Amino acid sequence: MQPTKNSRPHGGVRGANLSRSSVLFAGPFGRMFRAVPAADFGSTDAETIDNLKELAKGMIAGDDEPKDGPDSEESGIPSAFTYFGQFIDHDLTFDPASSLQKQNDLDALVDYRTPRFDLDNVYGRGPDDQPYLYTKPAGAKAERFVLGKPLTGAPEVNSGAHDLQRNAQTPKRALIGDPRNDENVIVSQLQGLFHRLHNRIADDNPTWPFAKVQQSVRFHYQWVLLHDFLPTLIAAKVLDEILPKADDGGLVVEKKNLKFFHPKDEGFMPLEFSSAAYRFGHSMIRPGYRLNSTDGPHTDTLLPIFRFGAHQKDLRGFQEPLDGWAIDWRRFIDLEPLAYGGPVDKPDSKMPGNKARLQLAYRIDTSLTNPLGKLPESIAFDPSSLALRNLERGWRMRLPSGQDVARAMGVPPLTEEQLVLGKFTGTGDDTKAFIPIGSLGGGVFKDNCPLWTYVLAETQQFQEDITLKTTDGDKTFHAPKLGEVGGRIVGETFVGLLLADSSSYVSLDPRWKPEYMQHGVFGLRELIATALGFTIA
Repeated sequence: MQPTKNSRPHGGVRGANLSRSSVLFAGPFGRMFRAVPAADFGSTDAETIDNLKELAKGMIAGDDEPKDGPDSEESGIPSAFTYFGQFIDHDLTFDPASSLQKQNDLDALVDYRTPRFDLDNVYGRGPDDQPYLYTKPAGAKAERFVLGKPLTGAPEVNSGAHDLQRNAQTPKRALIGDPRNDENVIVSQLQGLFHRLHNRIADDNPTWPFAKVQQSVRFHYQWVLLHDFLPTLIAAKVLDEILPKADDGGLVVEKKNLKFFHPKDEGFMPLEFSSAAYRFGHSMIRPGYRLNSTDGPHTDTLLPIFRFGAHQKDLRGFQEPLDGWAIDWRRFIDLEPLAYGGPVDKPDSKMPGNKARLQLAYRIDTSLTNPLGKLPESIAFDPSSLALRNLERGWRMRLPSGQDVARAMGVPPLTEEQLVLGKFTGTGDDTKAFIPIGSLGGGVFKDNCPLWTYVLAETQQFQEDITLKTTDGDKTFHAPKLGEVGGRIVGETFVGLLLADSSSYVSLDPRWKPEYMQHGVFGLRELIATALGFTIA
């Protein structure tokens, strides 16, 4: 029988029907649920795309503008976690060959990033192979990172701010280990913080060679992943099964706690993670952010993620930032209590006015901020909707439905009443606006929800309280977190990759603890504070 015009090319993904014991599953990409069949959303490719377009349209919120004041969509999770998640993704995966125009061949995918938490996106190929990234002071044992031009705008907390080193030609692209870490202003300055963290540890330990400084930075980073990043984003009842607590309060990091991620020889990147579950961070993105307190007709630092309305500048990267765009990291993570409510002008405030507030990530839910519904051409061509790009990718990677993955995990799938599109703020108006996913596409999504959308939808059933200290007292949020399907996939992938990496701290020195703890804690907040030279009160 000859294939029709709309039939799937070459009969699907080569190797998708191989037995679960196939040695080909030891490649850079693989599947966590190898025997679970792929989900289809139409009888032809064209019908499928139309159905996914309808679903994607329902996942994009109405008009959004950058906000300075309180926002009902805020989760309680500091917005630094959104871009730290993007940074982590760039550390793990880079596949420039995958396509949204065809069914992807699992065994042909190439991960140009090692599936390890080794910061190759920061260190590149090292000082011997990329010497232009580094400098070595006279008499020093270890190389330091070359920093770019100084940045101003946040003198109270980030007086040592620098841009990344850049090409002399316009546009001035960053010279860094992974060019994607210059995608936007926030992740580029997060990359710069890792450069400064390395330089600080080298300065504090002048007898250490480069490799030992690099290992210390990696170990601190890996500690944050297990002790702060995962607990912030995954519901406790799910994470406690993956990372149970020991009697001394530490974490038990062992293979026996992983039910579904079982690499045979080396760690691989599960497609259920990279093409679905780990894309939860897209729903956390705000329409814009204020970088610091600098204000004025040409220096206003309340910036949209993409150019919008009267805004002449935005947060897009791959170009040199303005001199006054140093990030005041207190706006992105709780280095010290700030105001949460409306206009504030207290005598003891270092940041007077209605800008003196911590910006929080949006809730993990089935609603993406409106600017992500039409990405600029400089970022993506057809499809320009980030929601549709994610849905298409998952379908072309032949991922199973969320319900089928839940069944394979042995947990009850969400009901059709629980699988809805909308903002999970808990307010009456948002609840009334919920759209049943199963009602879309002529019913094609009933008991057949795309895995990415399912992971987002189940967070409504796994909300936990997060309390932040503000200058107006404690503020408690009910934050949706990753549940039994999404949390399992993300948590097991993180833990499994660290266990599979013979150079991780959990493999080399499982009793290791960070040297740069503050008040007995080392999380993302303390990592950023260490790089800044900031002491948390």
